[in-house]
Amino acid sequence: MSLWRRTLGGVEDVSNERIGSNESLFREANEGIERGLWPGEEDERVPFRCECARLECAEAVRLTPAEYEHVRADPRRFVVVPGHEILRAEVVVERRGGYLVVEKVGEAAEVAEELDPRD
Repeated sequence: MSLWRRTLGGVEDVSNERIGSNESLFREANEGIERGLWPGEEDERVPFRCECARLECAEAVRLTPAEYEHVRADPRRFVVVPGHEILRAEVVVERRGGYLVVEKVGEAAEVAEELDPRD
């Protein structure tokens, strides 16, 4: 059993709707990080929160604002630390240095779209 599964404990018992909701909370936090950037930081890698479903996760993912915007172009996509993906609720669509881009599927995708702060 992986460390991720042991740390999450009952992740298999959490509904896909809840997974989408949890990850949307971190997406909203990252929206605030992006809004708070200073002029001149647009080309620098800055720390964004891992947008995984684990509420206690405090890991950071370093991206440029343009890289973050690339992920945010689709409301079903989130940036997570490798190993934090939940394959029953999302698929890995990109592997980058230090992070993954995952796309929600099924009920989790519907929730992610509903909770998109940009919509």
